[in-house]
Amino acid sequence: MTDEYGSDFITITDEDGVEYELEVLAELEYQGKTYLAVVPAAEQEDEELEVSLLRSDEEDGEPILSAITDNAELEAVYQLMMDQLYEDEE
Repeated sequence: MTDEYGSDFITITDEDGVEYELEVLAELEYQGKTYLAVVPAAEQEDEELEVSLLRSDEEDGEPILSAITDNAELEAVYQLMMDQLYEDEE
């Protein structure tokens, strides 16, 4: 989702119909699923950056983003995502 010109932004809508704009920092494939590292797009410069890892699932043919609830899955995805993000810096 990212390219050489900068980050991508996505808008998601929660169950209550509230929209949020997120900046996608990284995307990876793991065990046949797609995972995204995202931050709120409206972060203030003086606030600490809070990165969320989300899994992209499909429901009724539509992509949806879900929280990762399995600790082993979350730890594996986190490690892969950190490796990917820091690999770009080297």
